Amino acid sequence: MSTQAQPNLSAAPAAFAGNGGPPVIEVASLSFAYTGGEKALDNVNFTVREGEFLGLIGPNGGGKTTLLKIILGLLAPQSGKVLVLGRDPRELGADRLLLGYVPQDTGVRKHFPATVLDVVLMGTYSSLGLFRRPGAAERESALKAIGHVGLAGLQDRSASNLSGGQQQRVAIARALVAHPKLLLLDEPTSGLDTGGQAQLFDLLERLQKEFHLTVVMVSHDVTALAHFAEHLACLNKSLHWHDRSELISEEVLRKVYACELDAFFIKHKQHLEEFHGDQGPAGHAHGPHCDHNH
Repeated sequence: MSTQAQPNLSAAPAAFAGNGGPPVIEVASLSFAYTGGEKALDNVNFTVREGEFLGLIGPNGGGKTTLLKIILGLLAPQSGKVLVLGRDPRELGADRLLLGYVPQDTGVRKHFPATVLDVVLMGTYSSLGLFRRPGAAERESALKAIGHVGLAGLQDRSASNLSGGQQQRVAIARALVAHPKLLLLDEPTSGLDTGGQAQLFDLLERLQKEFHLTVVMVSHDVTALAHFAEHLACLNKSLHWHDRSELISEEVLRKVYACELDAFFIKHKQHLEEFHGDQGPAGHAHGPHCDHNH
């Protein structure tokens, strides 16, 4: 950690203060660089409050996965400060169970000898300690989690034989089985077709309400995030943020993604015209309301 004066978290921009609940994630003046490299994150500031759904977008290499790893306590900030549930995430101890994580690669290798139930039970291991095996209580929790993600009756199915969408649901059930307060998802729609992506977003929206979850989701599916997430953050080393109701304009997307997504801009503009006509979103100004964290 830097020896410079500690940032004042109370002064961090309340970018996502929609429901006024207690803060779950507080990030102030956060910067990070890998050894010998340029900064992966530069002066990032934001707050996510209880029960909110934050969509995090940005180009490859923009720092999204790095930010998730810092929130999880897997990496330490080089300057600035991060609090999760009011504490340094590296010092959560047993409360680390309150953080559910779905990584990018959730696929189960072909012929891996594990059932759906086996995989979901892995989410209970950290609470059991060494040399303890899941018992009846853990099995009951796992079966409930499997049911919550719409896979009831498939608990004895080989996990490696499921479709990509079903394996994604298994990964979410594994994260839910420990009853987290915060759910972090890194590109969960990657590899899914349009129908599978829509079903996954519907599932997450239902689970968020049912379990009172705070959700942070990294995705390139900006159109879907703009529909489901309460707030959108655009991360390309530094952070831009938006209220969902304003959506993200082509100007802001170009600023964040540079020239990487020309084809996407055309699709995004067509989507806006289809749903809102030529006048833009009803009741909102046309221009972006996006601040750069400098």
